[in-house]
Formats: sequence, structure tokens, C-alpha cells
Amino acid sequence: MSGSRASAPPGAGAEPTAAPKHIRVTMLGIMLAMLLAMLDNAIVGTSMPTIVDDLGGLAHISWVVTAYTLATAVSTPIWGKFGDLFGRKQVFLASIGAFLLGSVLAGASQSMSQLIGFRALQGLGAGGIAALAFALIGTLVPPRERGRYQGMTAAVMAIGTIGGPLLGGVIADHLGWRWAFYINIPLGLAALVWCALMLKLPAIRVRARIDWLGIALMTATISAIVLAATWAGTQYAWGSWQILSLLAGSVLALALFIASQKRAAEPVLPLRVFGDLNFTLCCVMLFGAGAVMFGATLYLPLFQQSVQGASATNSGLLLMPMMVPVALVAGVSGKVMSSTGKYKIFPILGAGFLTLGSGLLVTMGTGTSALTAGIYMSLLGIGLGFLLQMTTTIAQNSVDMRDMGAASAGVQLFRTIGGSIGVAVFGALFTNATAGHVPATTGASESAQISASALAALPAQARDTYLAAVASGTQHIFALAACLCAAAFVAAFFIKEVPLRGKPTAPQPTVNQPPARQSA
Repeated sequence: MSGSRASAPPGAGAEPTAAPKHIRVTMLGIMLAMLLAMLDNAIVGTSMPTIVDDLGGLAHISWVVTAYTLATAVSTPIWGKFGDLFGRKQVFLASIGAFLLGSVLAGASQSMSQLIGFRALQGLGAGGIAALAFALIGTLVPPRERGRYQGMTAAVMAIGTIGGPLLGGVIADHLGWRWAFYINIPLGLAALVWCALMLKLPAIRVRARIDWLGIALMTATISAIVLAATWAGTQYAWGSWQILSLLAGSVLALALFIASQKRAAEPVLPLRVFGDLNFTLCCVMLFGAGAVMFGATLYLPLFQQSVQGASATNSGLLLMPMMVPVALVAGVSGKVMSSTGKYKIFPILGAGFLTLGSGLLVTMGTGTSALTAGIYMSLLGIGLGFLLQMTTTIAQNSVDMRDMGAASAGVQLFRTIGGSIGVAVFGALFTNATAGHVPATTGASESAQISASALAALPAQARDTYLAAVASGTQHIFALAACLCAAAFVAAFFIKEVPLRGKPTAPQPTVNQPPARQSA
């Protein structure tokens, strides 16, 4: 499947043979930037009610999220390729700068339309942070040693998922919604200065024409897919002409994009990276893992709050049974991979635990205890800990250094699109399950979530009917999630365990070579 790796073009950088000294200090700035992007979505989501109260524009509120998500998805491969061409450090600093500028302008917004536009600018920066962070790690640390630092990345993910809603609640209650954006400034400046001073990489500029046609066609493809996934089942019916037109447009744009990449001198997403089976399988697994992770993050707290009566005040804490194992398992499995050089078992275990956890979550009903749900969630966390960072490392080990940025961005793109499509399909399943069971007097939103006070005020029969519908919707979501995880489980068995590059080993004497004579 994989051919011989071509030599890197001038300036593309050589494969690292050993991690630089003080790598953890250097990586701290990269981790701060990743945390910056992760915290933002959760903080802004918590602040949305107060934003609408101040700016109005309730009919366009979904675009605050859609503009950010779409800009992130579209820009991720572009930032990755620009990093390969013009230097990953410089492009990474530019993406942090774009994110900070978008944050300042979003905090100063005077209308909902301004906020949507500036959120798109934030999303552009977030796409670069996501693409270049993993590419920089791949540049600094050889694959064999990269597992030692997986725990850092997983810990950032856990902190962002749990801490975002907590921090967002404090900001919304005490500082005002504008600080949901201004809070990014000190953290972002710290990441910017830290990376500028501590990140030591040679300046790179490869003489090549930018693939503008490929960028345009890729943007059209991703935009159509994300918009169809976002609007289907909510804004428009799945069979409506709007959704069908978007899907048809995405297929046409994808076909033209593939044709353009075959002819481009420096394609934005080189098709040669998909020539390695390991890379393609990692994209498949991350697509499924992204769908499950985003779906679980959104709908498990809803089940806990509605059915199990958990408090929504600290909603981030509800995900601790899932997110804490992610960090722990990623750290342990990464160290084992670095010590032994073996890694195929980890994607298999990861997809297996995800399938098992999703299957058990299907069994949850109105009588399921919080402890039981927490155990099932922890199985998802174990699976994500084995799978998320490990597949990224495997994918990076499958490509040349010259394609590190594009490949890192590619796998992140598949995870993002998997999350977008998964959430859209899960939302349609949940809405269909709860349709007709939400009492009109509660004023529930389109998500079919009823506030705790409104739920307590319902007659017992209506309340039981609603809770049964929420449980049924959750079961439908994780039944589909289990199928996606099962597909990832099958894909994991086809991973080929190629030796990880970069670990220095002691030279072994050859059979015919006499031992060296010791000097007196």
C-alpha cells in the first residue's frame, strides 16, 4: 500500500531523531494555545442566553456556533499546508493572532451579525491552532518518543471539556458575556509570547505556487457537508431540496477537488498521504471517534440532568467520569508505546472499549443510577484515551516530514467532520424520539430540554412520559454510535505495525565484524 517515501523538498525539515532538551517546557506554549481553542466554545455556549438578551437576534443564534465550526473545518487543511510551505512556527503564531483578533472584536460586537462575523474569524484561528499544534509536536518529537507526551494533550482536552462550562458559568454570572471573549486575551498572549520565544525551528519557505483552485474546491466541499449536517433535521427536513442540493453540491465539489489535487504542483491536501493504508484507516477511526465524542459531550449531560436529576449549574463536572480516563489512559498507553515501539493493540482496545461503552449506554433507562451511567461513561473515556492521540501518531508516522502539516490537519479534519455529522444525525434521532412528548407549557427549546423547575411542575404522568422519551432518544443515539465504533473496531485490525521512526538505538556489531580492540 505505502510506497517509498520521497525525499523532502528543500527547507521542509528532517525527521527528528530525538526530542530536544526541555521539550515539555517548549510544548507548554503549544498546549496553552490548544486549551485556548478548547475552552472558548464551552465558555461561549454557556454565555449564549445573556448574549441574546443583550444583542437580540434569537433567530440567528445558531449561526454563532455554525460560523465558528464552519470556519474551523474549512481552514484546518489550509493552515496545515501553509505550515508545510512557509514554516510551521510562523503560521502557528499567525493562527493564534487571528484567534485573538477575533476574540477582541467578538467581545466588542454591537449586533448579532457582527458577532457572527467575528466568530468566523475566531474559527479561522482555531483551525490553524488545531492543525499546527499536532504538526509542531510531530516536528519536535519523533513518533517513537511521541507517546511520552500524549498525556499532556489528553489532559488539555479534559481540562477544556470540564473547565469550560465551569468558567463560562462564572463569567456569565459575574463578569458579563463580553468577558467570555476577553478572557482569551491573557491566555492567548501568554501562548503567543511563549511560542515565539521558546519554540526553536528553522525558518522555512518553499518556492511553490499556492493551490488556490484546490483551496476553493475544498472550501466548497467542506462547507456544503458541514451546512447540510448542521441544518438537516432542524432548519430543513432531511429530504428537503435545500439539504439534497447541499449534498449533491458536496459530491460534485469533492470530485472536482480530487481531480485538481492530481494536477496541482503543491496540492493543499496531497492525495499521496492516502496512499498509505494506515493513514486512511486512522481517518476512518477518527471520524467515528469524533462523532461519538461530540455526541456524548452534548447528550450525556442532557440525560443526566433530565432523567437523573443532576444539577446543570456545574454541567462540566458531569463529564468527569468520561474525561478523566481519557487523560490517564492516553498517558499510560503513550509511555508503553514509546518504551516498546508497539502500538497496534491500542487502536483495537480503544475501538473495542468505545463499542462496549456505547452498547451499554443503549441499555440506560429512567431507572439507571448515576453510578451505573458513570461506569458506562468511563468505558467511553478509556476507549477515547487509547484511540484519539494514538491514531494521530500512527497517521504522522505514515507520511513524510514535508507532509506533516497537511497530514495532521487531514486527520483533525476527519474528526471535526465526524463530530459535525454525528451531532446532526444524533440530534435528528433525539428530536424524533422526543417529538410529541414535550409539553407545550414548559417552553422547551428545539433541543427538547426542559428546565428542572418546569419538569418538577409537570403532572407525574407527563413527567414520566417525557423522561421515557429522553431515555429512548439517548438509546437511539448510542445505538448508532455503537455501529460507528464497531466499524472503527474492524478498521483497527487492518493497521500495519510499521516501526516508529526516530528512536535512537545502540549500534549492534555485525556477525563478521570482530569486536573492537580496547585501548590500553
